[in-house]
Amino acid sequence: MKKKFSEPRRSAFERRPPQKPQPRPTAEPNAVTFGVLPVLEMLRANARRVEKIVVADGVREHRLQEIFDIARANGVRVDRVSRETVDKLIAPDANHQGVIAFAAAANYVEPEDIFESNRDSASLIVILDGIEDPRNLGAVLRSVECAGADGVIIPERRAVGLTDTVAKSSAGAVEHVKVAKATNLNRLIEDLKARNIWVVGTSGDAKTNYDEWDWRQPSAIVLGAEGTGLHRLVAENCDVLVKIPMYGKIGSLNVSVAAGIILFEARRQRARNE
Repeated sequence: MKKKFSEPRRSAFERRPPQKPQPRPTAEPNAVTFGVLPVLEMLRANARRVEKIVVADGVREHRLQEIFDIARANGVRVDRVSRETVDKLIAPDANHQGVIAFAAAANYVEPEDIFESNRDSASLIVILDGIEDPRNLGAVLRSVECAGADGVIIPERRAVGLTDTVAKSSAGAVEHVKVAKATNLNRLIEDLKARNIWVVGTSGDAKTNYDEWDWRQPSAIVLGAEGTGLHRLVAENCDVLVKIPMYGKIGSLNVSVAAGIILFEARRQRARNE
């Protein structure tokens, strides 16, 4: 049975105080479909993964019933927002009819596809807990691809998905890295443990340095969001927490830099066994 480490819960690499929420950028035109019939046809065709649907308050429910039914059947998130918010998401004067659908820039896989993707050597998986900046996610995907890790798992909610900005920031890595969504990260962690994959969280207050962990074992690295770090239960459910020691005046690293450092340490250790 794995030994459960008890260590502090703050995240590793982004220890700056929480920042004030910034206005969300407007949607990129080629990631968006708007209008009742276009959105409905997009859902019917099922050619691209729909990230979410935004519906303005006051839109007549009966006109959207089929949209709601298909979205529910396929697990597509539907957000209710004000008419003013919808207006700001696309070009001025666009006839959105109170409905906008956001499509993913790349397709997702199931978590099991990542678990089972590497049967010849120990698993190396990255889990992101609430990363909301698309450029950070894109940069993490680039590090994951360059390190040859098995894939990335992100939460279904309260996290950025595979937007066009993510795709551009990944420098093409989004085409090669398997990305899955998990409804509940804590259940995902339990699943990983059942598969004998060690779950290694990141915390600036951890007692174990990242290069002291034996990365030759099947491992999943859990990285938290800037400012807030890992959620409490996620941190508690990890097998161990590790840190990257800081030597300068700034006490944190960007999450993509942290991911790269740890992934290539794992590769360094594993290369010694080959």
